[in-house]
Amino acid sequence: LLTHLLFSSRFNWSELNPLRLWGRNHGLQTENSEFLLEGMPFRILGGSMHYFRVPREYWEDRMLKMRACGLNTLTTYVPWNLHEKERGKFDFSKNLDLRAFLSLAAKNGLWVILRPGPYICSEWDLGGLPSWLLQDPEMKLRTTYKGFTEAVDAYFDRLMRVVVPFQASPILSLSLGYKKGGPIIAVQVENEYGSFPKKDPNYMNYVKMALLNRGIVELLMTSDNKNGLSFGLVKGALATVNFQKLEPGLLKHLDTVQKDQPKMVMEYWTGWFDNWGGPHYVFDADEMVNTVESILKTGASINLYMFHGGTNFGFMSGALEADEYKSDVTSYDYDAVLTEAGDYTSKFFKLRQLFSMVIGQPLPLPPMIESKASYGAILLHQYISLWDVLPAVLQPIKSEFPVNMENLPLNDSIGQPYGYVLYETVIFGGGHLHSRDHVRDRAQVFVNTVYVGELDYNSVELAIPEGQQGFRQLRLLVENRGRVNYGPALNEQRKGLIGDIFLNKTPLRNFKIYSLEMKPAFMKSLQQASGWSSVPDYFVGPAFFRGRLWIEQQPQDTFLKLQGWEKGVVFVNGQNLGRYWKIGPQETLYLPAPWLRRGGNEIVIFEERTAGRIIQSVDIPYLGRTQYVD
Repeated sequence: LLTHLLFSSRFNWSELNPLRLWGRNHGLQTENSEFLLEGMPFRILGGSMHYFRVPREYWEDRMLKMRACGLNTLTTYVPWNLHEKERGKFDFSKNLDLRAFLSLAAKNGLWVILRPGPYICSEWDLGGLPSWLLQDPEMKLRTTYKGFTEAVDAYFDRLMRVVVPFQASPILSLSLGYKKGGPIIAVQVENEYGSFPKKDPNYMNYVKMALLNRGIVELLMTSDNKNGLSFGLVKGALATVNFQKLEPGLLKHLDTVQKDQPKMVMEYWTGWFDNWGGPHYVFDADEMVNTVESILKTGASINLYMFHGGTNFGFMSGALEADEYKSDVTSYDYDAVLTEAGDYTSKFFKLRQLFSMVIGQPLPLPPMIESKASYGAILLHQYISLWDVLPAVLQPIKSEFPVNMENLPLNDSIGQPYGYVLYETVIFGGGHLHSRDHVRDRAQVFVNTVYVGELDYNSVELAIPEGQQGFRQLRLLVENRGRVNYGPALNEQRKGLIGDIFLNKTPLRNFKIYSLEMKPAFMKSLQQASGWSSVPDYFVGPAFFRGRLWIEQQPQDTFLKLQGWEKGVVFVNGQNLGRYWKIGPQETLYLPAPWLRRGGNEIVIFEERTAGRIIQSVDIPYLGRTQYVD
């Protein structure tokens, strides 16, 4: 009965996959309120998975699980801030090899909806926009401001050279020659622009034309929530909607902005993301599957956001700023259909049952899951204080005034995008320190090497104790906790000290500024630095700690539990696993097997305050106290 309700006509979907249709003439089209693929009715059953959040070695495993769940389409964002970390220098290698990702999708029978931005939101630092854009004090992101569009044009020039040959429709052009086509059946124009409060009426058309002028020929789409739907439209693109709860009339609302077009839920939120200091959000599996069934009964297509969330490795997690600033955790588990480590959930099997009824034919068997390892306790036996690292490894920038991260003269003049910055100046005596709300996002304050307190959004003043006569060093270790990725505050995401700091109403001057971006070259030089010594019984950071995980057999995925540690970052064999923080909810960091090796594995932890002596390698993640999404 369900199958009959969902489809008035039946056809064998197995014929509609990228490899079988290589060399076809038409991509995805719309006609009389339905999608057609090669002239045949087509229902998009999609799932989101982001190649930049999943180790490359696991891409194919996750795709096979998509197919086993009954999905026919993969949806991914493209993160500008990873592909062009430095202005004019592009990276499509290793885990950013978009060509390889698209080829794998085609090989595994998945169509692709590409969401190239330039803005992607996605709980990702600055919504995927490079921080070097903020060097311009007049920058207006997501508008037709010349400084923004020139940067987008240069990026799209390079990105579309990668993307265009993978479109489903054959292409004949002077620049590309004849290309037989690939898995991309649709391309999204920007992302949720209808919800952006500082809209530019010409911007969406600019992005659309930027795609078309560079060879995009597939169906264009926009994506917005209900309230932003009518404000994010652009002529020539199919409007789609994002939601979690199917309110009465929500899908019919699409008819008010476009007539006689197929209905598509671009983001059906299968779970939700977490912020530091909050709960781990979960969304009831039965409620989720019932809503998916209701969506399909209306005849709509659907994309599950997320099918597999993965991880915000490194410093890439974003933040929210509504009533207050809240940074996102490292895990992007999202309570999705697959876990952060790619394991099945009850949602997977419930959806597989539903989709198999919809499709009416046997689905591929789900791949075996990879077992996880518990390697036990790992002793961090050596440490080096940050104060000992400074003269040995880092050279300061000297400036009369404080300089924000993005405008530091570093990285071929594109500034420092992520990590920490240490600001050091000389004071005489103590008194009242006031930030004037110029700290982004959190500063530990030291007199010489003695910790005296913190400054952040809520704490803007601090008493500096009087000392003996003579000068002392005042040090502010400022952490960028992640740039806001959604809302009106995008243009105000400069980090570090963004203005003057006052001591007794006098602005501080003459700074030594140390960049602590913790890039691979720095981590390598840190390992070779002299000054490492045995960890004492009690030690207060900031400091780097190191130890070794020895693995006898073939490495397996594991999770690092940092009980007894306060706040910092973990590196394994030079890979930045991301941030940890004792306020939770997340208590374990995901460590994928491909980043481990047989024998010794070097673990380095940067701890801001209170260090433990050991960390635990466990085989089960713990993402914190749960709270159901309302």
